Amino acid sequence: MKKLLEKSVYLVLISVVFSLLAALAASLWGAVKTVLVIKHLVLSTAASPVASVELIALMDSFLIATALLIFALGLYELFIEEIRLPEWLVVHDLDDLKVKLSSVMILVMAVVFLEHLVEWKDPLGTLYFGIAVAAVSAALIAFGRIGKKS
Repeated sequence: MKKLLEKSVYLVLISVVFSLLAALAASLWGAVKTVLVIKHLVLSTAASPVASVELIALMDSFLIATALLIFALGLYELFIEEIRLPEWLVVHDLDDLKVKLSSVMILVMAVVFLEHLVEWKDPLGTLYFGIAVAAVSAALIAFGRIGKKS
């Protein structure tokens, strides 16, 4: 039974492999969107807020791909074996992984808020959305700081 439990950590490889595949898919999707946005910008005759929103949305795709990559690398390093990574990407425990992912989530929320701000269809809705993003961001930052102290 002990050997079975010791080998069960390799179940994490399923999450690692599929997170890497999802990161690859998100990166490829971001690349395709980049080509389409560049094509749109080159063929467009007038600057429009839509172009700004499209450029901002590109960041979102790549940030999500980055979060998936950080998640896959972190799980692998925590459960399987250490790998050579830049110091800022090294994960020592689950709290480290959560803090790194929280940072990316805050960036994604900021990008999504920026998209809403550029479109500016419903000022009050945009204000409420901004307050919600700020509240969630503050909670994630507080969670990260509390996790580091304990």
